[in-house]
Amino acid sequence: MTGRYTLIVGTKDWSSWSLRPWLALKAAGVPFEEIVVPLRKDQLTTEAIRQYSAAGRVPVLKIADGRNEHTIWDSLAICETIAERHPDAKLWPDDPWKRAEARSYAAEMHSGFPDLREQLSMDFARTVPMPALRDATKAQIARIIEAWVHALEHHSDERGFLFGRFSVADCMYAPVVSRFRTYGVEVPGIVEAYCKRIWSLPAMREWERAAKEEVDSGVA
Repeated sequence: MTGRYTLIVGTKDWSSWSLRPWLALKAAGVPFEEIVVPLRKDQLTTEAIRQYSAAGRVPVLKIADGRNEHTIWDSLAICETIAERHPDAKLWPDDPWKRAEARSYAAEMHSGFPDLREQLSMDFARTVPMPALRDATKAQIARIIEAWVHALEHHSDERGFLFGRFSVADCMYAPVVSRFRTYGVEVPGIVEAYCKRIWSLPAMREWERAAKEEVDSGVA
């Protein structure tokens, strides 16, 4: 489909939600402009984001289509829109049952794991000592590992992503890969190989370079 894309994201070292659709756009090979809004600046951040979306949160995708401009917000909604507009990118599995399960994975990440988010916040460019974890956080880490092992053992192939080829499910869990790396979470071998595969993606390395620049410049 035609249209000019602009993705508004937050500080890359911190914004896990921004990383997800950014990876989807990269996987789809879609050209897009990027606007980075500095986070954790209180009212300045709020006002900056509200220039682009009344929801007041990043990420936001703007699609200029002829004379019209469309605004899509929320990471999963943006990923779904990209997958729908660019079916050749095959961002969901072809098989309908695998596709349904991949959507369940993505939705579980989208709505769950609040203790993980709070205790192991994304700090993409750094390594940080593991805090004392609550039981709920430990349980959520165990659930993610369990889910990854199941997908890798039952749905993956030689390409090595959760459902074979790279999909929206991988986009949704990529920030968790970064969290596990930041805090040194121990994982079984099959999961360690998956995390290395995600981390070695050119798009992840590009995001990492930008996050390191933020840290070095004092932005993050």
